Amino acid sequence: MSDVPSFSDALAHVLAHPQAAGWDAAFRRRFDTYFPALFAEFSAVYAGHPAFLRELAEAVNCAASSYAERSAELKALDAAREAEPNWFTDERMLGGVCYVDRYAGTLKGVEDQLPYFEELGLTYLHLMPLFRAPEENSDGGYAVSSYREVNPKLGTMADLEHLAGTLRRRGISLTVDFVFNHTSNEHEWARRALAGEKTYEDYYLVFPDRTLPDQYERTTREIFPDDHPGSFVQLPDGRWIWATFYHFQWDLNYANPAVFRAMAGEMLFLANRGVEILRMDAVAFIWKRLGTPCESLPEAHRLLRAFNALCRMGAPAMVFKSEAIVHPDEVVSYIDRAECPISYNPLVMALGWEALATRDARLLQQAFDRRQQLPPGCAFVNYVRSHDDIGWTFADEEAAELGIHGGDHRRFLNGFFVGRFPGSFAQGEPFQENPRTGDCRITGTTASLAGLGRDPDAGIRRVLLLHSVALAAAGIPLLYLGDEVGQLNDPTYLDRPAEAVDSRWVHRPFRPDALYGQRHDEGTVAGRLYAGLRHLIALRKATPAFGGTALRGFWTGNRHVLGFHRPERGGVLVFANLSDETQVLSPERFGALPSSMRDLVGEEQVILGDGLTLPPLGFVWLAPA
Repeated sequence: MSDVPSFSDALAHVLAHPQAAGWDAAFRRRFDTYFPALFAEFSAVYAGHPAFLRELAEAVNCAASSYAERSAELKALDAAREAEPNWFTDERMLGGVCYVDRYAGTLKGVEDQLPYFEELGLTYLHLMPLFRAPEENSDGGYAVSSYREVNPKLGTMADLEHLAGTLRRRGISLTVDFVFNHTSNEHEWARRALAGEKTYEDYYLVFPDRTLPDQYERTTREIFPDDHPGSFVQLPDGRWIWATFYHFQWDLNYANPAVFRAMAGEMLFLANRGVEILRMDAVAFIWKRLGTPCESLPEAHRLLRAFNALCRMGAPAMVFKSEAIVHPDEVVSYIDRAECPISYNPLVMALGWEALATRDARLLQQAFDRRQQLPPGCAFVNYVRSHDDIGWTFADEEAAELGIHGGDHRRFLNGFFVGRFPGSFAQGEPFQENPRTGDCRITGTTASLAGLGRDPDAGIRRVLLLHSVALAAAGIPLLYLGDEVGQLNDPTYLDRPAEAVDSRWVHRPFRPDALYGQRHDEGTVAGRLYAGLRHLIALRKATPAFGGTALRGFWTGNRHVLGFHRPERGGVLVFANLSDETQVLSPERFGALPSSMRDLVGEEQVILGDGLTLPPLGFVWLAPA
């Protein structure tokens, strides 16, 4: 191993690269700004690696080449985003997410839905994994076989680039998944590794026998035990390769700086196709160290910051969104302007459902009191459900403060949401269930989990209540498309062999054309739900207090009622009754507030001097009168 180069040596080496003389002034300005950060993170991870200087220079010049190839329209977007870096915290933001094939058939079909997206008010569209992947086993597209080829059934990369441009001109930012912890076993790198090419063997974590895998597995956890035990799978030649998730998803070896450089090239390629937000998949798992859980290690954060610095040079308009379904403290640790400015908010999502099941808002209130304050220029993505399962990710030590035993409570929630608890309204299904321990995760569409199929009136109120929280919280509200018209579970996934083994397909149905056809008829369930959500969306977009990231919890003194305050630009108070009974908040709670406020949702005056009465599953957004 060689000595660690100094900053000045590294700078000189990069500038001596043959391509550096051709950099334009805009790239050179950004290089001067962000190279110190890139060097700091890169050297902290790869100090002493013999390829340090070569791979650092190649990564920078990859960014330079990418920027030189960037279209004039995207360079104009770069400048606009640099002038307004907090653009994604605007109150007008609204996200939608869908699978291309299930919602629209093809990428051209997605483009045909643009009038509806504008009707709904979308400013952000997340298209679920759409790159080439194995035909059968692909983990819903998260086993990527090529980052530069679209799944042929959906269209072509030219179709994706055209769609991105059309969305951008309509004010909608395209989001796609960047699966950078692993590739599929059909990726060219994986095939060449399996064929014995040393360069590509070093792209993965391959071991000749079980000696080191056994040592690693003493501290790592099984993610998909139904697929394979532990963290490794055996190759046909007898060797063992790291596979955190499914056996056909092979983890990349980020201890090799060539992997960093190669993946930087892939993300910059996507940026030049018009992708504005990259959902950084499985961020917690990208670095491995013996004797640790191999999750959320310091190097994972350093690599994200290095990728970010490189993208600030080559594609400044693109931002990262972290996907870390881990302990709440770890989720927040990824949220930073220099790392991932945007992050999913899995804690509030899970605790919203927890509160509906228990009719008790205290854990949810605790989350708003303690875990919703983010650094400036950062934002949560607030969602009611996703394409994935629901795991109960609350902190056991915080639940214990409320007299709740974490393990027992998770078993109760699992039973409740799969309909095994007496009186449950939910119609979910278990995912990766362990009959011995009762452990599992929960699948189901929003409507089915909320019991809309059993009791449409109560189901609509639950769906609107959860979305009222997501729309009012600080950050970007995200709708799983189809939920806005009350789409129920799709049991026909069991008829499709490739899906039948994974119960998450129950909540990934095809676009419900009939329900969309009813969306303007308030005599239907779909119409009532759609009208209610459209009303909330319009109010959010028209209320400046819902912009920015400021949020404070508001303890209501009532265990059934969540309260929080959006204090900026006029301010809005949000109260939500998670119970099935009317709840009253005493006037003493509002002593420091104006005696009269206006409920934006119900469009009526509220005299807080008389206290506040909330109907079952009711909510208010209170603004100064």
